[in-house]
Amino acid sequence: MAENGVVTITTENFQSVVLESDKPVLVDFWADWCRPCHMIAPVIEEIAKERAGSLVVGKLNVDENQELAIRYRVQGIPFIGLFEHGRLVRQAVGAMPKAQLLAALGL
Repeated sequence: MAENGVVTITTENFQSVVLESDKPVLVDFWADWCRPCHMIAPVIEEIAKERAGSLVVGKLNVDENQELAIRYRVQGIPFIGLFEHGRLVRQAVGAMPKAQLLAALGL
């Protein structure tokens, strides 16, 4: 389920992995055809490794889990959402350097 410290998030496990987590959860909403999504993937993996004890990091494929993309009004990808206590509290859209992403998410 977790590859490189990154959890695969689906409609089936979203409730338990994201909404019920006692730690903040960074969710990368992505798609296989999205080039910027592939560009930011190594940054997401770095964050997962560096914050392994304090942050859950996951990837959610928007093509396979469209209802979640609609629920969180994902209009552009990569869409990186930070969830705390079951709520989307911060977000960033587009590929960006790690420092800029962390700043946008308040991490």
